[in-house]
Amino acid sequence: MRILELDRLAAEIPAGAMVAIPPDNSATCAAFARALVRQGARGLRLVGVPVSGYATDLLIGAGCVAEVQSSAVTLDEAGLAPCFTRAVKAGQIRMLDATCPTMHAMLEAAGRGIPFIPIRGILGSDVLKHRPDWRVIDNPFQEGDPILLLPALAPDFAVFHAAAADRQGNVWVGRHHELASMAHAAKRTLVTVERIVEGNLIDDERMAPGVISGVYIEAVAVAERGAWPGGLLDEYPDDAVHFLEYARLARSEEGFRAYLARYVLRVTAAAAE
Repeated sequence: MRILELDRLAAEIPAGAMVAIPPDNSATCAAFARALVRQGARGLRLVGVPVSGYATDLLIGAGCVAEVQSSAVTLDEAGLAPCFTRAVKAGQIRMLDATCPTMHAMLEAAGRGIPFIPIRGILGSDVLKHRPDWRVIDNPFQEGDPILLLPALAPDFAVFHAAAADRQGNVWVGRHHELASMAHAAKRTLVTVERIVEGNLIDDERMAPGVISGVYIEAVAVAERGAWPGGLLDEYPDDAVHFLEYARLARSEEGFRAYLARYVLRVTAAAAE
């Protein structure tokens, strides 16, 4: 496991990569997304696990994204994701509709090393009309019982923020076990953390249940308050005021550029303002 500077970590993502990221309420990689904007990332295919938020909208507005696969793109209480909405209406990005259970299931299949996984709850949904890569078959063990098969989804990268990592690459994510699913499914996993701790997190009986093994982690960067404006466990809460400011500014191209100039392109101490 390598420990890198934040911008160097973001430089690991090549143009056109498929990148899985969590939503704003689940250790979102906001500082990493801002670093990708500074890197001039292009053609990214984002996977929302299971939904997408601030980081996805920011990357879309900055012209970094070609495709989004997610069950939703939203700023929650702050309203619609304005850059995403503009881009979809203008045909600038491709949207692959999904649902929360299907996103988790496809990643689970990849993590288990199987080519597909069956699921039932989405049968009858109009989402199926827009996903020709999903297939309904007859249950081979019971006649007249249709079942949906989803292909395994193995992103090129999983990226998320966490409270701590040790020098062996073990990362503590607390109760957010969906982050482990991302790491198990992805070909490479990059993580930003609040801090590097000494010792081995897996050796601590209290911490171990919330740890992702360093076997799955390729590189880590320290980014204090790296989920901001999202919150992180009991480290710090969501910044609701900032989400509202982003939503207001991002409603227009001019406002979004002003946001980038203030909060993204000019590197500052995270959330110092």
